[in-house]
Parts: sequence; structure tokens; C-alpha cells
Amino acid sequence: MVGFVIWLVGLVLTIRVVLEIWRIHAPIEKRLIAIVLVVLTSWIGLLFYYFYGKPRMAQWLGSQTC
Repeated sequence: MVGFVIWLVGLVLTIRVVLEIWRIHAPIEKRLIAIVLVVLTSWIGLLFYYFYGKPRMAQWLGSQTC
């Protein structure tokens, strides 16, 4: 039961991160690479995104409007 809850939280957070990255006005190729990296790295990718990458993601992806 605890494992299922941890998996479910991870799934919800991953979907949330994917939607946030998708809304950044940057080239689609860069957005897709960032999304795939977060999904493939699972919890480490989520932790990195929320604690370090979130405020920097638009700049890293070369967004037209930061």
C-alpha cells in the first residue's frame, strides 16, 4: 500500500512537471528532451527540477520570453 502511494505521488508530480515544461515558450525539440529526461530519471529528475531547475528551465531551453 505504501509503495502504491509513493508511485501515485510520483506519477502526479511527473505529470505536473511535464505540463509546466510544455507551457514554456521554447523550441519543441528542447522541451521534449527536457520532458524525456525528467520522466526517465524518475524521482531524481523530479527533485532536480523542483529544487534547482524550475526557475532556470526557461533560460536553459532558450525561451523567447523568460
